[in-house]
Amino acid sequence: MWKVPVTQKPDQCLGEWIDREALAEAMIPLIGQLYRNNNVVSSIYGRSLINRSVIAILKAHRFARHRQSDAVELSVHETFPLIKAMSELKLGAASVDLGKLAVKFKTEGNGRTPEQFVREELASVVGQQSTSRRKGTDVVLYGFGRIGRLLARILIEKTGGGEGLRLRAIVVRKGAENDLVKRASLLRRDSVHGPFDGTITIDE
Repeated sequence: MWKVPVTQKPDQCLGEWIDREALAEAMIPLIGQLYRNNNVVSSIYGRSLINRSVIAILKAHRFARHRQSDAVELSVHETFPLIKAMSELKLGAASVDLGKLAVKFKTEGNGRTPEQFVREELASVVGQQSTSRRKGTDVVLYGFGRIGRLLARILIEKTGGGEGLRLRAIVVRKGAENDLVKRASLLRRDSVHGPFDGTITIDE
């Protein structure tokens, strides 16, 4: 009978998991504040971290192993110090891939602290946080079929701090008495893209 060696005890695995959960949970408000207040979009190898749950953030870290040459899972212990440093630098609008940033810090940090490294890597946007009234570009959608609903989802998701495209209205043909309710229902749950990640209130 073959015996599979166990490298970690159950209690040790549980303790490490709880620790990772705690760090991912601590990242959520920092990611949100950077998005809303600084218009900074955080991601890990293309996977957005905006409005994500603790588990989704941990899954994004695990996904990174498919994109790294050494196939090693990215750790929240590596990314948390970087996102924390970013939150303290009054950044201007930017898209930051925490996965690539963490790998570069690990290989090219050269003894620098996370704060020093992030300040140098993001030098072009450090201290560039806008204090004036946000000026976005208003968008009006004409039509609310499948493509229109998908565009609405994307625009709402990308609103951020209001400096980019902002969905202001959707123009549709007048339908039956409860047409608005039906359209809201279609936006709320899509057979392909799943449930709408937000709340919908019908104001007639």
